[in-house]
Amino acid sequence: MDSSQLLKGVLDLAVLAVLKERDGYGYDVVRRLREAGLDGVGDASVYGTLRRLFKAGALTSYVVASDEGPHRKYYGLNDVGRGMYASSARTWAEFSATMASLLKEAE
Repeated sequence: MDSSQLLKGVLDLAVLAVLKERDGYGYDVVRRLREAGLDGVGDASVYGTLRRLFKAGALTSYVVASDEGPHRKYYGLNDVGRGMYASSARTWAEFSATMASLLKEAE
C-alpha cells in the first residue's frame, strides 16, 4: 500500500497534533513529524498545510528572531484549531478502530 496517499489524508491532523504540544516554525514541524515516524512527509507539503490551516483561521502566527539566520515564523493553535484538532482526532479514532476491526476479521 502506498503510504503517501494515507499521509495526504491525515496531514492536517498530524500538523495540528504537533502544534497542540507546542508552537513551532515550519521546519520544526517537519522535524517533529519525522521524529514521530512520518518519515515520508515532505517539506513543501507541511509548509502548504501550515499556510492553508492559517488561512482557514485555525492557527495563529508570530515572528521570532533567530541567531541561526532569518527570522522564523512560528505557528500555534487557536480556539478554532483546537476545535479542528478535537473533531479530527475523534474522526480518526473512529475510522482507525473500524479499520482495525475489519483487518482483524480478515485474518
